[in-house]
Amino acid sequence: MNITRYPKNPILLPLNKNPWESYAAFNGSVIKTNDKYRMLYRAMSSKQFVSGAELELSVIATAESADGIDFDNRKLLITPSEDWDTFGCEDPRVTMLDNEYFIFYTALSTFPFSAPGIKVGLAISDDLSTVKEKHLITPFNAKAMTLFPEKINGKYAVLFTANTDLPPSKIAVAYFDKKEDLWSEKFWNKWYKSLDEQTLPLTWSSLDQVEVGATPIKTEYGWLLIYCYIENYFTDQRQVQIKGVLLDLKDPKKIVGEIKKPLLVPETDYEIKGNVPNTIFANGAIIEKESLSIYYSACDTSVCLAEVPVKELFSSMQINNVAPVKFEKFKENPILKAIPEHSWESKAVFNPAAISLEGKIYIIYRAQSGDDISRFGLAVSTDGVSIEERLPDPIYSPREDFESRGCEDPRITQIGDKLYICYTAYAGGDLTRVALTSISVENFLKRNWDWEKPILITAPGIYDKDACIFPETFGGKYLFLHRITPGISVDYSKTLTFGESNWLRTQSYIIPKPHSWDDEKIGIGPTPVKTTYGWLLIYHGISKKDHFYRAGAMLMDLKEPQIIIARTEYPILEPTEDYEKIDGRGIVFPCGMVELEKYLYTYYGGGDGNICVAKINTQELLTYLKDQVNKKYLVTPPLVPHR
Repeated sequence: MNITRYPKNPILLPLNKNPWESYAAFNGSVIKTNDKYRMLYRAMSSKQFVSGAELELSVIATAESADGIDFDNRKLLITPSEDWDTFGCEDPRVTMLDNEYFIFYTALSTFPFSAPGIKVGLAISDDLSTVKEKHLITPFNAKAMTLFPEKINGKYAVLFTANTDLPPSKIAVAYFDKKEDLWSEKFWNKWYKSLDEQTLPLTWSSLDQVEVGATPIKTEYGWLLIYCYIENYFTDQRQVQIKGVLLDLKDPKKIVGEIKKPLLVPETDYEIKGNVPNTIFANGAIIEKESLSIYYSACDTSVCLAEVPVKELFSSMQINNVAPVKFEKFKENPILKAIPEHSWESKAVFNPAAISLEGKIYIIYRAQSGDDISRFGLAVSTDGVSIEERLPDPIYSPREDFESRGCEDPRITQIGDKLYICYTAYAGGDLTRVALTSISVENFLKRNWDWEKPILITAPGIYDKDACIFPETFGGKYLFLHRITPGISVDYSKTLTFGESNWLRTQSYIIPKPHSWDDEKIGIGPTPVKTTYGWLLIYHGISKKDHFYRAGAMLMDLKEPQIIIARTEYPILEPTEDYEKIDGRGIVFPCGMVELEKYLYTYYGGGDGNICVAKINTQELLTYLKDQVNKKYLVTPPLVPHR
């Protein structure tokens, strides 16, 4: 995509002759009225004393232009006048609606600056020359609010960033019947309780930060939002980006299009050197004459301009017209915890397989004893979430030397009248291998634990785990998935007899996606489910950024499942709760899935210590994936040689 910086950038610099902007002039929001461009920008003075504190004071000024490039006639517009903006007025965003200008800004009431004193303020003007009223908007920490330039479904709508100084920040939407509700503390206190339900799914790592950039622009495809994305916000590898996303015209919480690559990152000298080095931030955007103009600040010092042809912008955007979908977690999670009185499951229970048989859901879970040996336990549910029976003894324990230290992470598959379980066999040391056992459905239901003698199916000397067998054969061959780091191995086998001449050998390989939530390594979740569109595989992925475990979904070709025909671009299950975290790491690890009515229920280990359940609407997930089918994710040759 051809995005061009204006050759004479910056277009607005601080003026020493104006004491109120002698230090910086940046974060400009631009609006065009009566053939005149008006920029509202954040102006900072040199050090001065305010209520006994010495600081560079921020105010909001205006400038005018006939062409949107050369701005002059600078004047003050908004200055501190209330207790809640005593220490500064920052980063304006202006919208005209119902013949009034709504100017939202960051209001600072404490110094040194802290989250409780950083909130959203509003100034209303008739002419952008004087302010007729001011209001404190949010009673909680927030920044970067903007009003949509028209009502949505008959309501005022704002987009803003909550918890900017209590990360992770969240870009959220709020609606109002009348403008007076904008500054209703009662409204906001109630709204804040459902913050997560109003949030746009723009981040996938807790190490990243997002913030609203410019006021959304209405297009035929959706609301175009230019926003700021900061990767690795809390680390030395921090990178500030300007990105673009399309929001549904009637429901802006839904993302209908996205540009995966940043529009801008700091590159030029004026974007690298300044008051805050290596920082760019978009506060304004206008579409005119088939071109998108982005007004952005450079190093919290000046205002710059970049342009991109609209056709190129939208041709680079993945427009799907389908809302992102996510698993909904059961409110009563975890559904299973360790039982200290049972020595074999006294330390942890996690990573469960699941299967539906004769109207019951059987959850086969990994249980860990105090000496770290893993066995399999069994719990039973009818509705998918309530546990009505849990056996007091394990249903499967280590029997062979190759699994002497534990049987881990089962995946279960029914083929005919048999249940096959692939699991990780651990005998100590640095390596694990995959083992396979089976039991008849009849014996399983009768609780007659007459398991077949387990066998190893993966080669010696290679770290291998997370495996399953497909419930159907392909050309008379069985199909296995297993994980050899960093990806998923795909193998066909004519027989279920394994040995030196017939180990699983990685005939195809599914790789992690670079620069994504699953770029460190990936592995399977539950056994794939056959659908009209393809084999549905829920899989886990680990991020190089924070090393959290998240889950996404793939569609595998019905006839040749080694071909991945669609893959979610974002995680659909993430560790957000305390019960999903351990030692600072977030872990959701699904191993089982069943279908109940119109939902898929997945059973997963939370934080390597307990068992949880989440559901997702089957058709919504498949519809989203079906829309991605035009993007082929072909597997690669093996990256790991087998012996």
